[in-house]
Amino acid sequence: MLHLRGPVLVGPQDRRDEAWVLGGRVTFDRPRTAGEDVQTLEGVVLPGLVDAHCHVGLDAHGAVDPETSREQATADRDAGTLLIRDAGSAADTRWVDDEPDLPRIVRAGRHIARPRRYIRNFAAEVEPEQLVDEVRRQARAGDGWVKLVGDWIDRDLGDLAPCWPREALDAAMRAAHEEGARVTAHCFGEDCLPDLLAAGIDCIEHGTGLTRDTVLACAARGVPVVPTLVNIATFPAIAAGGEAKFPKYAAHMRELHARRYATVRSAVEEGVPVFCGTDAGGSLPHGLVAQEVAELVAAGLPAVDAISAACWEARRWLGRPALEEGAPADLVVYPDDPRDDVGVLAAPSAVVLRGAVLAGTAAAAGGGR
Repeated sequence: MLHLRGPVLVGPQDRRDEAWVLGGRVTFDRPRTAGEDVQTLEGVVLPGLVDAHCHVGLDAHGAVDPETSREQATADRDAGTLLIRDAGSAADTRWVDDEPDLPRIVRAGRHIARPRRYIRNFAAEVEPEQLVDEVRRQARAGDGWVKLVGDWIDRDLGDLAPCWPREALDAAMRAAHEEGARVTAHCFGEDCLPDLLAAGIDCIEHGTGLTRDTVLACAARGVPVVPTLVNIATFPAIAAGGEAKFPKYAAHMRELHARRYATVRSAVEEGVPVFCGTDAGGSLPHGLVAQEVAELVAAGLPAVDAISAACWEARRWLGRPALEEGAPADLVVYPDDPRDDVGVLAAPSAVVLRGAVLAGTAAAAGGGR
């Protein structure tokens, strides 16, 4: 049994003084046996954090082996990320669901891209006339999500360009929704967004090319954006690498990077839901959730809203419980209140998954009683 001496933050401004973990689940009613063999954790308690754009089972070259996947998921867990929306992976990570010490994963199947219009070995590559069948295939392989590559560099144009014609997107959205899946899309540039939004996209990844019109369209349709700002920080290096061959593309990437905070701020001001995602996997390491929350604050989100984008509201969006009576005890304990300083998120004192203390200083020290 665990005794949590809080504040226990069941919502952004809703706290309980204490809670218990009994049988791997949260309760706010003091158990009759609470005096017997109880481990006490003191601090500010949050629901397990959410990385809403992550890639377990993927590195820069494609799918990785289960041992590497475990290392990735463990790094996320130790950083306090206990719920992952895996936004596309070439590896089968279903085995993770049976591992009691690894985060819970909501999968989007494999990326769907045009041939030679995305990173090699990452995606299922199809032409527009094959898109509907592939969307259905990935919807059935995932956990209620499908991931499209909405745009990528077109080498003939020398710049970012949309990957799919509108009629293919319309049919793909209908197919995904018939399968009970939501669709999200990788979007760097401006031009892919109008057709995706008109076709009924359910989420936008990165969204660096959002304009006033597409921000308003997102707001009107309730389409969330996952900005992945720690990934957008790599744009200058990407631009430098493409400068000699694709100068227009390089300039475009630098411009998107320069306005990244203003783009996120504009979306938030218009009421677009924004969620925390790191884009870990591929070229980025895992365990970056605290850095992404700090980036959201740098973009202008109030600290409590940035935390909620990785916590209470993100869990609600993904249909997973936070800290509520009877919920699985997936939670993180901090020595101070991250609402006062989001930097606190970088050093949890305890990480509790399915009721077991697995990481943090409390785990290292054996906990307190």
